[in-house]
Amino acid sequence: MAKKGVNNSIIPAAAIISGTAIGAGYLSIPYVVSKPGFLVGLVYIVVLGLITLFFKLVLGEVILRTRTIHQLTGYAEKYLGKKGKYLMFFSMIFGIYSALIAYLIAEGESLSFLFFGNFHYFLLFSLIFWVILAFVSYIGTEALKRFDKIGLLLVGVLLVVLIIFSINKINFFNLSYSHFQGKDLFLPIGVILFSFIGFSSIPEARKVLYNNEKKFKKAIILGICIPIIFYVIFTFVIVGIFGQRVNEIATLSLARIFSLIAIITIFNSSFSQTISIRDMFRYDFGISRFYSWCLACFTPPILFIIILRFELASFIELLSFSGIVSAGLTIILIFLMKEKALKLGERKPEYSMKPNKIIFYLVLVILLIGVYSAIEGYLR
Repeated sequence: MAKKGVNNSIIPAAAIISGTAIGAGYLSIPYVVSKPGFLVGLVYIVVLGLITLFFKLVLGEVILRTRTIHQLTGYAEKYLGKKGKYLMFFSMIFGIYSALIAYLIAEGESLSFLFFGNFHYFLLFSLIFWVILAFVSYIGTEALKRFDKIGLLLVGVLLVVLIIFSINKINFFNLSYSHFQGKDLFLPIGVILFSFIGFSSIPEARKVLYNNEKKFKKAIILGICIPIIFYVIFTFVIVGIFGQRVNEIATLSLARIFSLIAIITIFNSSFSQTISIRDMFRYDFGISRFYSWCLACFTPPILFIIILRFELASFIELLSFSGIVSAGLTIILIFLMKEKALKLGERKPEYSMKPNKIIFYLVLVILLIGVYSAIEGYLR
């Protein structure tokens, strides 16, 4: 019985981490991977997933060295001062608001496709989704734990159904080609990074494991391994069936029922991201719970309408820029926080990560390539 209790303590925290990551980004992984080829994309998914895991573990150590509860901006202020706080604030605002805008687009299109088989009601469903999200996010972290576990279970079932019904449709020629030249080679970087970031979920997971921090490392590892496996299988099936004909939002290439995969995962991630940014305003800036909720819930739809009205960015462009800018800046700040936390930390952490500057510099190179690819694609 004790063992069962331990497992139950890890699963809600891991579900928050994986549920935050598996949002709208993975829906476009098959599209961006189909350009250079599945084998190239597989390397991107695994390498970027493991790099993200490493830095989430580093962030987890920083959190464990701190007695008080914060969101990312609070930890940045504690270890890097006001400049660090505002840099992290920009990273979170840019990353989470971009994500929530992308989620509004993808959820609206998915719901319209599910119910009507077209995108004519996309805007209406986007706004309905926002109203439901705003209402549910007011409940808080307890609801977050329940929804993430249920959502992951449903997505797992749907993924198994997708594999069973699609395995005989896979054309292995679609999986075997590789393009190592041209501008599409680096196209997947931004979208895949976006699909793994979700750094704001790590403080939320620590709250779930409060007084059981010795399980924190396992929860982070499980919380990242789930998306890696999910992305590989999902991309394998979709690219195997459609090749380069896949839609930018992959589930829209499938039967309407499979839009439920997108709908559930987007809701889970939107919920987690909204709670994270609400808590940032609340705990790290001292804003009341109600006004923090307002800032978290009402800003994304306003920006969403502006972007649609003036056609400022496409779905893929939103994901790419957000992934590169937010992930890049956050990783740099986490690396710097780790150095400071070794000296200024208030408690002994339950685990410790060895500093690895090789991984850090590898990330910087990948980010620079990703920036070039994203800008070149935007100007194309």
